[in-house]
Amino acid sequence: MNDNLKQTLKLLPSLPGCYIYYNSENEVIYVGKAKILKRRVKSYFNKKHHDNVKVQVLVSQIERLEYIITNTEVEALILESHLIKKYKPKYNILLKDDKKYPYFLITAEDFPRISVVRKKNMNPEKGKYYGPYTDVRAMYATLDFLKKIFPLKQCKTPKFKSRPCLYYQIGRCLAPCQNLVTSEEYKNVVKQAELFLSGKQSELMKQLMEQIQKYSDSEQFEKAARLRDSYIDLKKTLEKQKVVYENTKLNEDVISVLTGDGLIVILILMIREGRLIDKKDFVFECEEEDKVEYFATFFKEYYASLTLEFPDRIVSGTLEDVGEKALYEEWLEILAQKKVKISFGKSVQGKELQALADKNALVVLNNAKISKMSKIRDDFNEIGSYLKEKLLLNNFPYRMECYDISHIQGTNTVASMVVFINGVSKKSEYRKFKIKSTEGKPDDFLSMKEVLTRRLNRLGEKGWEKPDLIIIDGGKGQLSSVMEIVSGLGIEGIDFVSLAKRNEEVFLPEKSEPIIIPRNSSALFLFQRIRDEAHRFAITFHKDLRSKSMIKTNKN
Repeated sequence: MNDNLKQTLKLLPSLPGCYIYYNSENEVIYVGKAKILKRRVKSYFNKKHHDNVKVQVLVSQIERLEYIITNTEVEALILESHLIKKYKPKYNILLKDDKKYPYFLITAEDFPRISVVRKKNMNPEKGKYYGPYTDVRAMYATLDFLKKIFPLKQCKTPKFKSRPCLYYQIGRCLAPCQNLVTSEEYKNVVKQAELFLSGKQSELMKQLMEQIQKYSDSEQFEKAARLRDSYIDLKKTLEKQKVVYENTKLNEDVISVLTGDGLIVILILMIREGRLIDKKDFVFECEEEDKVEYFATFFKEYYASLTLEFPDRIVSGTLEDVGEKALYEEWLEILAQKKVKISFGKSVQGKELQALADKNALVVLNNAKISKMSKIRDDFNEIGSYLKEKLLLNNFPYRMECYDISHIQGTNTVASMVVFINGVSKKSEYRKFKIKSTEGKPDDFLSMKEVLTRRLNRLGEKGWEKPDLIIIDGGKGQLSSVMEIVSGLGIEGIDFVSLAKRNEEVFLPEKSEPIIIPRNSSALFLFQRIRDEAHRFAITFHKDLRSKSMIKTNKN
């Protein structure tokens, strides 16, 4: 720590605000907010307060810091978001995939249209935005429904000077270009579309019924019939929506956050007027230990840019891990111009809704894993070449094997062997082992010695093809133990590495320092997938054996 930095730390005030860290190249590397700047910033330089590798690396690169004092902590929260977007610091969580999500735009023209836009920076002068929509297919189905129910203008400029186009003939446009609709009538249809997109179905249905009655009373039966058809179509749509709360107009978002295999899924169930009207799911690359920080960043960005009407309540168990409930409620009230409550979903109904959101999120997570594994399969030549060079392997890792031990206090000890060929699991090559040498006395080293001895002694036999690479779950100590076993058996021509779960470091034989594979790389994802699959396979086999043992015991 240089003298200037020490001096700045001494002058830190006990006030709310934002702090900005710079490196030696005068680049902003981190932005944070604090209720008390002095206490928060000094905690970074207290070794007792961080065993996180990311924090250690960050602190080692801090050359100087600046801070901005705010009146309140919520002002600091708003300023922090602005500074992160401005500087895009290296060590802040940055959401990189939000550009792909489309929005509906009701244009700010004399006679507005509904269009689809994908711009990240939305210009309010162009109109009102509704979204984002994460399911593009569902979004276009909604757009088609909107055009059917609310026949707004579809063309930027009229196609004909003296007559309406085909859209008018099929009931998809009111033909304002030919003065076939009054400005007031057109504005009413626009307001109805806005109510639909905001989830205010009850108010919309009430307005439609009042307008139908009005047209009927004035004997405008053609217009009344068209609105009646729209009313019936909307009613059918509402009947299909799951009713979550009976006889209530409660509006809330229920959020599920799941992680696995280097991915994070954030799913939002949108409940409006007691009905589940939509879900939005977002998938990013993220490690388990960054889950809470990643979600906090997403939460701030999502609601800061929300174009739909805010819910009355936001339910999420993960928000309890984020903390600062009162701060976020105050921030949401500023954004929404109304009170928005935060709930951790601990009531009976809250738990049921959280379970429903989790169920949906799990489907999205599993699909994301499959998609990522498919990409690995397609790109395996590149990934394999990277691993060979990065890990100093003698072989191209065409066939990779991983082993795991499972037991409870030494009973029913088993081992699993999983096989990945060209980056894809080959389940027909998986093997299970009942460990005999350690029954009743837990010893993972002895168990691993037994399973590797049994496996490697069968090299060359049918169904026991020689692996190019064996991955061991654990750190340097576990790998050294395995290499003793391999040396004792006189095995050559197979590469061995170990993967330490804590920091996902890869250790090589006879190398003291680990190799760091980039966190978001497909190569590390593949290693994690192999290790987790070995663990799953071992646990499943162990549970089966334990169940059989319990049945035998009960019979006796």
